[in-house]
Amino acid sequence: MKKILVVLFLLSTLIHALPAGINAAIKKSGIPKKDISIYIKEAGNSNRVVASLNADKARTPASVIKVLSTYAAILKLGFNYRWPTKFYMRGKVKGGVLHGDLLVKGFGDPTLSSRDLAGIVANIKAKGIKRITGNIVIDRSYFKVGSKNNSGFDQHTYSPYNAMPDAMMFNERISTICVSPKQNRVSKKTPDGSYKIVNNLKPVNKPCRGRYSWPSFKVDKSQETPIVLLRGPISKKCATRNLCQVITKPYKSFYYALKDALQKSGVVVNGGFRLNRIPKNAKELFTHYSKPLEKIISKTAKKSNNLYARHLMLLLGAKLYGAPSTLSKGRQAVTYILKSRGALKRGSLHIDNGCGLSRTSKITAKVLAGVYDHAYLKYGQRWMNTLSIAGVDGTIKRRFKGTVVRNRAWMKTGTLKRVKNIGGYVKSKNGRLYTVVILVNTKKGNWRASALQNNIMKWLVTYKGRGRVSKATITDQQDLVSPLDRQKYQRKSDTHYYIQTGSFVKKPTPSYLEKLQKLGLQCNTEYTDKYKVFVGPYSNESQARNSLKKVREYINSGAFLVRNSNTVYMGQTSLY
Repeated sequence: MKKILVVLFLLSTLIHALPAGINAAIKKSGIPKKDISIYIKEAGNSNRVVASLNADKARTPASVIKVLSTYAAILKLGFNYRWPTKFYMRGKVKGGVLHGDLLVKGFGDPTLSSRDLAGIVANIKAKGIKRITGNIVIDRSYFKVGSKNNSGFDQHTYSPYNAMPDAMMFNERISTICVSPKQNRVSKKTPDGSYKIVNNLKPVNKPCRGRYSWPSFKVDKSQETPIVLLRGPISKKCATRNLCQVITKPYKSFYYALKDALQKSGVVVNGGFRLNRIPKNAKELFTHYSKPLEKIISKTAKKSNNLYARHLMLLLGAKLYGAPSTLSKGRQAVTYILKSRGALKRGSLHIDNGCGLSRTSKITAKVLAGVYDHAYLKYGQRWMNTLSIAGVDGTIKRRFKGTVVRNRAWMKTGTLKRVKNIGGYVKSKNGRLYTVVILVNTKKGNWRASALQNNIMKWLVTYKGRGRVSKATITDQQDLVSPLDRQKYQRKSDTHYYIQTGSFVKKPTPSYLEKLQKLGLQCNTEYTDKYKVFVGPYSNESQARNSLKKVREYINSGAFLVRNSNTVYMGQTSLY
């Protein structure tokens, strides 16, 4: 056994030696190695590793974390899944008049927009409805996400990337105000009575640049209806400016836009807006469907759409643990799907909101590479094409245009202050495909990190080697131990069943633990990168499942079983 451990140590040392080309790129960047995580290997189930540096160190992922939600969504729902929005009526239709309400239930379709209104109105009219005496009632209960419009992640409060999710999403929660300086005219792109505009702009005869090139604004929320105050000078020489900001509630915007579209098509709506759940006696009229999930995850990855990523995670939470979905259910769903399918390797991982707009999210280069490998093995080029293609589209369209990397890399990027990450696949000139993850969390400047990543990827395109066979740990490479040694050193497995009742960034409160104890359950808390609360152990699955029913009913509907097998050198955990 001693000899085996020595061999493993030597192999581990070799595999962490970086190729000269990568070492040179790091030296040129001026970024300390401690700020960099690199994991590059042949794609798929190959164990040939080209480069590994701090591959097990937890880093802030930024938007590369979106890959976990998009891939989990494909595994669970398939490329062809379409998001529904259901329409109902309460009352009867007589002589073209609906004597009652039109009801709409949102299931979180993040793509629902003004472009869909014509089809929705046509479907309503196809049911013979020419007038609605009641209200338009909207049900947004599929997600339990509160009422915040903006995440408040940074000072750009009203920017679209800060938009918060909602089950009844519309136009990605963006209100578009069209400003025509020459005519001193301001209008709303979509009819929406949920906010007001006050135009105090001063058109001036100045060149359209600098502070005269864009309208300044402030949002007054002191009243029930928000007011957008446009103010300051703007050049008369500027073309129409579209001010796209997160100002109001998406379900209110949808109501006003739908009512306007109905009335323009000749369908009169006598009632107003109501927010309520769909009653059991409501009659379903039709279902509007989104485009296929393949297109939605492509936009999520290529455009790094935060709102789409949030909605994907919440959708999975509802699918696995029931509505209303919450942030906690979404996190657990993504983790469970990836683990249960074998896509999530061991290593530090914390998913916050699914979109990467977070400082608490953490992941390692090796864990992320494992997800990429699994996705490539399962879906190949179809999956790869959902990522940004170097020099062609998405967030790396300009970055690699006119370089040797163009059309040879499929990537997801992630950027925050002091965070510059990239991960995906690179195809070399000799036809080999590599899984590549480069995470840089540094104070030395994102531009340096970007240049480092670019240089490593350019080097990899021309790389002619195959890397070294990775057999660094006995945990990952059981084949290094002979059956005789395994029998000699492996102690008999102790199998126990536990219930994971929750996972927390902060230490669970005493009141939370008391709730479990009052149910007669023995609990304990474990801490790695976050706090996890377990009930157990149970010696058999039947006992564990009986307690699980109790936990799901009174504590957390998203609780799940954990089967733990302990050996001297290997710990196996299964979730289900």
